[in-house]
Amino acid sequence: MNRVTIDFLQPPGWLKPRGYSNGTVASGRQVFIAGQVGWDAQGRFRSSVLADQVRQALANIVTVLTQAGGLPEHVMRLTWYLTNLEEYRAQLKQIGEAYRSVMGKHFPAMTVVQVVACLESDAKVEIEATAVIPESK
Repeated sequence: MNRVTIDFLQPPGWLKPRGYSNGTVASGRQVFIAGQVGWDAQGRFRSSVLADQVRQALANIVTVLTQAGGLPEHVMRLTWYLTNLEEYRAQLKQIGEAYRSVMGKHFPAMTVVQVVACLESDAKVEIEATAVIPESK
């Protein structure tokens, strides 16, 4: 496989973001991954702890991405839908650890918003992803 060239966008004079990028530019095959919640392959929530659900949702994203031949570092954008921003803030350290355990130190463009609820009533977070993987030769 060829390598994906990724440029992280940092406008001059802007503060450097922590834990995400302002934007990314990449070339290759685009992969769009539907919102993933923190349940396992059988549709069961193993934990009601937000950080655990984040870890599982990200692992689900990587599993789907693998089907296209992608890796975590090919993720260009994540959109997080949270049901409780205060819970997110209170677990930020654990969420950061969960993130790095699945995604490594790859920080794509991200958006985090609070929503009233997710479709799955036990879900505390839903995360969707866009990735760019290398073109096959």
